[in-house]
Amino acid sequence: MGATIEVKFFNSFILRKTLNDGTNPAPAAWNGSKGDLTYPAITNNPDNEQDWAIEEARIRGGYNNTYVGQGVKAFLVEDNPQSSIRINSMIYSGIFNARTGINDTNVFSVGEDIIKSVDPANGSIQRLYAEDTNLIIFQEKKVSRALIDKDAIYSAEGNATVTSGPNVIGQVQAYVGNFGISKNPESFAVYGRRKYFTDKDRNAVMRLSQDGLTEISNYGMIDFFRDQFGTMGEGKLTGGWDIYNKQYVLSIQPESSTVPYKTLSFDETVQGWTSLYSYKPGMMLSLKNKFYTTGPSTPNANDSASLYQHYISTQPRCNFYGVQNDASVEFVFNPSVSTSKVFKTINYEGSNGWEVNSFVSDLTGIGAVNTDFEGYATTNTSDTITSIYSYNEGAYDNYGNQYVNLNNSPVTQNTTALIPPINRAGFDRKENKYMANLVNNSVAAPGEVIWGDKMTGIKGYYATVKISTDTLTDPGGMKELFAASTDYVESAY
Repeated sequence: MGATIEVKFFNSFILRKTLNDGTNPAPAAWNGSKGDLTYPAITNNPDNEQDWAIEEARIRGGYNNTYVGQGVKAFLVEDNPQSSIRINSMIYSGIFNARTGINDTNVFSVGEDIIKSVDPANGSIQRLYAEDTNLIIFQEKKVSRALIDKDAIYSAEGNATVTSGPNVIGQVQAYVGNFGISKNPESFAVYGRRKYFTDKDRNAVMRLSQDGLTEISNYGMIDFFRDQFGTMGEGKLTGGWDIYNKQYVLSIQPESSTVPYKTLSFDETVQGWTSLYSYKPGMMLSLKNKFYTTGPSTPNANDSASLYQHYISTQPRCNFYGVQNDASVEFVFNPSVSTSKVFKTINYEGSNGWEVNSFVSDLTGIGAVNTDFEGYATTNTSDTITSIYSYNEGAYDNYGNQYVNLNNSPVTQNTTALIPPINRAGFDRKENKYMANLVNNSVAAPGEVIWGDKMTGIKGYYATVKISTDTLTDPGGMKELFAASTDYVESAY
């Protein structure tokens, strides 16, 4: 039995060939006639595969609309077909209303004033951030705000009155201070009313809040950021907000792989930069009280394909992206300023597992008049020590066997069993306080008769100390450090 199928409308289509390597010119279109649509193998297409595109033949695809054939088509000729890039301007489209189904985000009417420009002398616009009814504009050299759906009318006395108006982007008002975001919009982070970003060209890290712009890099870190920004080249300054610790995290990633990266955090509660971290994030974000970064998919890789969650209780401490790092603290001993001293010991209160990497006194300076620059290194000396083992690393018995297993089982470096009593070559413990003697490891300074391990302690006015966690004592466990001190005597040299 036959059937009748109602066809509401039928549109025509054109199958157009897009491949043309110059050797086998492609036809303008295929009209549907029978024939082979392939050519013999050509250099750019050895598998005889042709590129075909289906093109709508009726204008707007409407029923019975004008049919466009394969012949000549009208087109617009532009005298200057090059694109125009306006680095200091903003343009907005038509409205979008999901409730009424209006979507004019692809409509840019040339008959309306839809472009708002800022001062081109302040460089290009690098980032926009909408906050309530204001639009914050970050240029390379300036930060401004523009009113949204309202405008400011100024009286003769210069007082501004905000009023509603038809302008989508209203009056542009600059923040006080000649700071911008340079060309590092990736450094931007926001939490509450505070916005953080960097101005690499001015060696500054900035905070924008209700009190305006504040240079937070001045909080004890002026020379640090000056040195880091000066050597990073065209690298990245990745910023993010750590909602777990309520800190702004900034990662300085230089262009050259030979220059080490630095990742550090700023804490508003102490108004200072509190920590340096061992990880190199690709991106940072916070979600529902959790802090995430993107890191390498495999340890020591250079990509940033893996999402990593920080501060998990079951995760080893100082372990980032599958790589176990150590924690370290660097500080200065400077008691009795301007008094020459000999530092004899180093002591600390805290957990087991800390070792001393370096203990270096101040430099003595050039020791002779008219000493040339090459000779400076030989006369500009300081007292140093070798590293001091942690409490467990430095354990050994009377036979010289080192205690290397930290699971309460005596395993040694040779076949002889570890026999009590156990001695300590590094830190020893008394009343839960760890202490160690300082054995000098310096070369002789001009005029010295006894030096190095022939004398006790480190000479100097002050000493710079670096102490870190070892790799044997509970790796990934919690290590606390409450205080560090030193015993010293005044020196007559």
